Amino acid sequence: MVKRETPNAALGRRVNFSVESIDIRLIRIFMTVVEAGGMTAAQGELNLALSTVSEKISSLEKRFGVRLCRRGRTGFALTEAGEQFYQECERLVSALDQFGQRTMALGSRMPRNFTLGLVDNMISYPNNGVSGAIADFADRAPEVHLKLVTLNPSELLSEVLARRVDMVVGSFPKVALGLDYIDLFEEQHNFYCAEGHPLFDVPDAEIGIETIRDHRIISRGYWGSRDTRIFAITAPHATVVDMEAEAHLILSARYLGYLPDHMAQSLSHTVRLRVIRPDLFSYKARFQIALRPNWERHPATKLMVESLRDRLA
Repeated sequence: MVKRETPNAALGRRVNFSVESIDIRLIRIFMTVVEAGGMTAAQGELNLALSTVSEKISSLEKRFGVRLCRRGRTGFALTEAGEQFYQECERLVSALDQFGQRTMALGSRMPRNFTLGLVDNMISYPNNGVSGAIADFADRAPEVHLKLVTLNPSELLSEVLARRVDMVVGSFPKVALGLDYIDLFEEQHNFYCAEGHPLFDVPDAEIGIETIRDHRIISRGYWGSRDTRIFAITAPHATVVDMEAEAHLILSARYLGYLPDHMAQSLSHTVRLRVIRPDLFSYKARFQIALRPNWERHPATKLMVESLRDRLA
């Protein structure tokens, strides 16, 4: 006769598991490896030898009793358990970061780390305002380790909502609920073609919406149908996720698309660019800071907001 174990007996044998500081270190290494796409790619960011990275992952697997990934000649890949483990790691690290931010704020002290997210190609914005704001922040909070990430607008909002970045700066086509927004400036955008494109030498008076429809039009994926709506086409001829990719297509002289004027001016040494029908197609993009509510209670966030406002608003 098989003796059945009661639920209470099973619970009595359960071992309590506590996460130690060494576990957190191993978890962060594991997350870096996953986000880099493999151990070799993660070496530089971790500043560890490949053999050491492999040992750390093995130690983590032994510690939690689960195989997290497959590595070898076929490359790096997470197991099903590894994917679930990574999701749990994200939750744990997010909770730890929130704890750190809140406890730092209690004593009005700066946190050890601060992450700022930016849309791409703000580098050519007049007066180099972002770099100036970073300089101000670094001078006033020299002990803070600053991390910058560059993503498209939709990704930036997702990152700040997920608490993986502290605040972001960009022009956001869609507003994400649950965030505060602070206006900074407006960026002039125009519709461009490059020298060599069939429309480059055609006078504006001879170019209408129907004329544009006969040529290849670029759409920014994060803007939805914003770029193509006026032309009433069923689908764009090319789709991009950032402005640098759009610039490459326009510079090929085969596509038409939008660029910020300051970026177009910075590209003028490469090839001549021409604005098409500014009376029809130009617009201004509103740039904002997006961040979580109660940001005034966090010294580093408040300081970065002040720095950006002083330099860009």
